[in-house]
Amino acid sequence: MSLHIELADHIGSTFDARLSQPVEHRQDALVVHLDNGVTLTVRYAANDAYSLRWTCGDAELGIDTAPLHRELATFPNHLHDSSGKPLPDPLTRTECAPADNLSRVIEALLADPTLGLCH
Repeated sequence: MSLHIELADHIGSTFDARLSQPVEHRQDALVVHLDNGVTLTVRYAANDAYSLRWTCGDAELGIDTAPLHRELATFPNHLHDSSGKPLPDPLTRTECAPADNLSRVIEALLADPTLGLCH
């Protein structure tokens, strides 16, 4: 089974009550609509290669593993705040299972879609 199918099943079974609609399957991504207005686009190529981008209102943030920003303690994974500034990633770890990382991100987004970075 492909990783995106497994992740969609995980999201559906774990967060069903908090989804505003079923998880959408795109050619290279999953789109997750949370009941608090967040839209999360999930691209997972491998455990250590992913992009998780979300919007809430006008704010757009994301976590990815592009091998940039070597100065950050969490390299290669990093968080882009709503201005695009790279910051250490407080949620995901490349050594963790994709479903675990995704669960941490969704739980954090349900609590605060901007992770305290926008006011």
